[in-house]
Amino acid sequence: MHGILIGFCSFMLIGLFHPIVIKAEYYFSKRIYPLFIIVGIVCLVISFLIKNNFVSSLLGVTGFSSFWSVKELFEQEKRVQKGWFPKNPDRI
Repeated sequence: MHGILIGFCSFMLIGLFHPIVIKAEYYFSKRIYPLFIIVGIVCLVISFLIKNNFVSSLLGVTGFSSFWSVKELFEQEKRVQKGWFPKNPDRI
């Protein structure tokens, strides 16, 4: 049963990070990538320290999703340049 729940939660977390990356790039540009790295590291460290396997697994997925988001921030910038997503007019 835990495998199914971890799979479902992983799916939801990955889906949650997609709009987070879009909004982060829109408001802060790709320069916010260090925050995603820090969040990823914190999640993995906490995951290592937690005894509960289910929570530890979810923190691990969150950590690596955060790391993957760093790559996606740079990709999102390219998508904006191609006109696939709107550019923030308030940001230079």
